Amino acid sequence: MKKTVAAALAAAFVVGASSTTFAAANPFSDVPAGHWAYNSVAKLAAEGVIEGYGDGTYRGDRNITRYEMAQMIAKAMAKNPSGANKAELDRLAAEFRDELDALGVRVAELEKYADKVVWTGELRYRYWNDSEKLREGGKIKRTNNQLQLRLFPTATVNDHWKIKARMTATSNMREDTTGNFKLTYAFAEGKYFDDKLTLCVGRMPFYTNVDDGLVMDDFFSGFAATYGDKFKIALMAGRWNLENANLNADVTLADSASSYQGAELSYDTGKFYIGAGYHHFRSDDFKYLPGYKKKEKNANVWAVGARYTFDFGLKVRGAYASNTKADDYKRAWTAGLAYKGADRKKPGSWGVSVDYRYVGQNASLAPTYDTFALRTNKKGIEFNVNWAPLYNTYVNIGYFTGKTLETNKRDNTFFGRASWFF
Repeated sequence: MKKTVAAALAAAFVVGASSTTFAAANPFSDVPAGHWAYNSVAKLAAEGVIEGYGDGTYRGDRNITRYEMAQMIAKAMAKNPSGANKAELDRLAAEFRDELDALGVRVAELEKYADKVVWTGELRYRYWNDSEKLREGGKIKRTNNQLQLRLFPTATVNDHWKIKARMTATSNMREDTTGNFKLTYAFAEGKYFDDKLTLCVGRMPFYTNVDDGLVMDDFFSGFAATYGDKFKIALMAGRWNLENANLNADVTLADSASSYQGAELSYDTGKFYIGAGYHHFRSDDFKYLPGYKKKEKNANVWAVGARYTFDFGLKVRGAYASNTKADDYKRAWTAGLAYKGADRKKPGSWGVSVDYRYVGQNASLAPTYDTFALRTNKKGIEFNVNWAPLYNTYVNIGYFTGKTLETNKRDNTFFGRASWFF
């Protein structure tokens, strides 16, 4: 792909045009002084930051490839410019990050050259329809028709730390009602030792990696530390709100914020993964939840998981979790197969999966499974098909058929999702 110098330096010009001090002499014989991007070109060249083609020209009136531009940027980055010159180069580095990556300049390192705050987002539509047969006869239906806007700001603090957040607005399309924007999470993330150590402080995503979200896919407030490459250890501590538990009962909680401590250990080669985790929660409100003794104040959840991916795209996976402090609904497990998978950045990509799920609500406190969002405490088979019809789009259709753990009666759930990313 080709781009003129005017277009190639568009990002740099945004900064350069606002400067009141420019280089006095034209450093490149073929870039006219009246050129709209001349100020940025002249400023960087006068400081010896960008050298052009090395023959005293920049060839600004001819088309150059993005790869040629990236070569110039890579040479300039190696000089580690500072101040205003760095600001000019930062914009170019962010614009040409793909080409720089092809030259061997790591994309992860380029993030610090981008704008201080980067916004991404997702518009997500989801639909649920759950049908459950009752013990006394008849059935109950649950439906949800939800539109959700998610905004993700990421702010660079310095070479090691970033601030990450998510703001969410939800609309009930069935009733044509809207909710206020809320801060879903906000935390500081620091990386050290070649990104092997990650530190997080604040309210952050709470996803149990070792079991692929069998135990938890929610948020908690506190601290988390992860260290390792193939072998990883993760330590977490803080507070988690029991009101976010996926319970099949209306319970009034007196002190819903439980204390939390957890740890996970895993080994991942890319093709093969195995992990184990422990999660401890303490709150006076556990005694009010179904399946616990009246005086119980703790939940101790152990989990293990493993998966293997074959070269042709088939993935075999499974996980198990148990709450040693609960009396009922204290176990959860899943096993299944997945083939390929939709990637929103690869139009036309797709995937299918089939899994058996046994989800007891006191082991799977807030599981990631979409077909269990309206109800846990059930067992059966879940089918999923996902597809990326266009760039930055994702579609998923899921269907669960099984029985409830309380009544052993039939329960079926249909789920649909469409996402647009930006």
